[in-house]
Amino acid sequence: MSRPPIDFNGLDTAVHGPVRLGMLTALQIEGQLDFTTLKKRLGVTDGVLGLHAQKLAEAGYIRSEKAFVGRRPKTTYHLTDAGRRAFMGYLDTMRKLLDAVESERHRT
Repeated sequence: MSRPPIDFNGLDTAVHGPVRLGMLTALQIEGQLDFTTLKKRLGVTDGVLGLHAQKLAEAGYIRSEKAFVGRRPKTTYHLTDAGRRAFMGYLDTMRKLLDAVESERHRT
């Protein structure tokens, strides 16, 4: 019996990495978050978070807002509409893949 090919084309590589996926998930669930809060939530270093935030910003999925609180800089991240669509599209694709695996598991 021939199986249809599994379509991985819907997986957005800008979303797929664990840190970027974690950032988008946190912003989707919690709304805007500052750099320090995101860093703690994800358990990553400043450099790692900064690099992945830059990638998501370049893709248009998040935007940042910089301000000073007293003398300290504070960067807050927001999920954009494009980021929300990309995140939900990613989840839809993963759901289809999970459904295909689950369906096959029940056949055997």
